Amino acid sequence: MGFLLKCPSCGDRDVYEFSYGGEHRDRPDDRGSLEDWLSYIYTRKNEADVQKEWWYHRYGCKKWFQALRDARNNDTKRTFWPGEE
Repeated sequence: MGFLLKCPSCGDRDVYEFSYGGEHRDRPDDRGSLEDWLSYIYTRKNEADVQKEWWYHRYGCKKWFQALRDARNNDTKRTFWPGEE
């Protein structure tokens, strides 16, 4: 079986229906330093563990959501709308 991802709106779907949006990172506030912004834009943790990620359902509901996914084996622990965590 392939890699399935559960859209909070549409349910389980093949991962090829989605676009990966990257790791979730906290955005610096408007007074953030240049180093804060450079880190936010370019630095990724890329951990071999469970990480919080952004996903976009491009061939379904066309909505962004977040997922907790184990990057070692693509086991998705949970998907949810932003702010629901």
